[in-house]
Amino acid sequence: MHDIRFVRENPAAFDLGLTRRGLAPLSAEILAIDETRRARIAAAEAALAERNAASREVGAAKARGDEEGFARLRALVTEKKDEIARLESDAAAADATLRDMLMGLPNTPMADVPEGADETGNVELRRVGTPRVFDFRPREHFELPAVKPGMDFEAAARLAGSRFVVLSGAMARLQRALAQFMLDTHVERNGLTETWTPVLVKQEAMLGTGQLPKFAEDSYETTNGWWLIPTAEVTLTNLVAGAILSDGDLPRRYVAHTQCFRSEAGSTGKDTAGMLRQHQFEKVEMVSITRPEEGRAELDRMTGCAEGILEALGLPYRTIVLCAGDMGFGARRTHDIEVWLPGQDTYREISSVSLCGDFQARRMNARFRPGEGEKPEFVHTLNGSGLAVGRCLIAVLENGQEADGSVTLPRALRPYLGGRERVDAAGALV
Repeated sequence: MHDIRFVRENPAAFDLGLTRRGLAPLSAEILAIDETRRARIAAAEAALAERNAASREVGAAKARGDEEGFARLRALVTEKKDEIARLESDAAAADATLRDMLMGLPNTPMADVPEGADETGNVELRRVGTPRVFDFRPREHFELPAVKPGMDFEAAARLAGSRFVVLSGAMARLQRALAQFMLDTHVERNGLTETWTPVLVKQEAMLGTGQLPKFAEDSYETTNGWWLIPTAEVTLTNLVAGAILSDGDLPRRYVAHTQCFRSEAGSTGKDTAGMLRQHQFEKVEMVSITRPEEGRAELDRMTGCAEGILEALGLPYRTIVLCAGDMGFGARRTHDIEVWLPGQDTYREISSVSLCGDFQARRMNARFRPGEGEKPEFVHTLNGSGLAVGRCLIAVLENGQEADGSVTLPRALRPYLGGRERVDAAGALV
């Protein structure tokens, strides 16, 4: 959520941030509502002072037998009481309108974010690894003989409908191995704190990280008001909701492996084949809570953590910085990491690492105290996939495929698979 004081003091900068996002300038409209709210509050306070003064004089008028003055003052007290109630109601309505506007607007980009309206404006930062040259036509993951026995979309459709999958045998074990490898790497090498969190949360948690109210249709709500998390960003970031941390508590760095749930409301017809875009999927998520001055460096550190997983698995990738018009709702700067999928002959997103500044912290009132006796400040939050497990499974399968339909597996996974090195063409780990 945006800071109304920033809008008051920097309306031009605020409007520039919105226009870079492809939105119309709104500072004038916001400030008009804010002025109405503040005027009603000031008027209510003045009326309250008048009522209190009249109330004090009522007794004095009664004591000296001034019946006319007594009646006039009592009427004034009643009049001011009604006026205060009306003004406070008007102020509350303006406050709710202002809050809804500020809650519904996306974060503003950092100055070093590239200009652009959509993905065509994104800028590549680097490429790592060289895509393998095949002496046969590489297939997509769901076409591979090694995969077909353990990846059942028809059974999943009978159970739940489209965009679900049932994994079994080698595929289920390989997905579990990938998640375990990611967690171990982030904990042992990258110093993140492993965390296990619920996948059902209250509405307040979804509001805090910005999934609500704007993107309600992209998530699933239960009949009793819980929400299924679209990412562990929701739970990990909300661990500090309402808190005032000490300076020594920062930075906090979390990692969690969870099921995630998305309705994919805006993706009709996209990536319907295979398991690239699912309603239910697994993700290893990283979240950092930092001091304001450390956020930008933390973004680079987290990006490196995600890239390191791909490098350890020997998967070619490229890292891009999203332009202003292509960033997610809560981000000030985002690095997307795209892994090479030879079956599609292209790079596809496998991680998105974002710096949100104090945007989420304001929504959830997460603060820290820079020093003893000092005024609390809002923390800065970051989140990123480390990685999307299902997409990583796809990349391992497609990059390791052989002409006979088998798959050679990355060395880094072999300790998690009992030393096995391949999935043969019949779908068995060998």
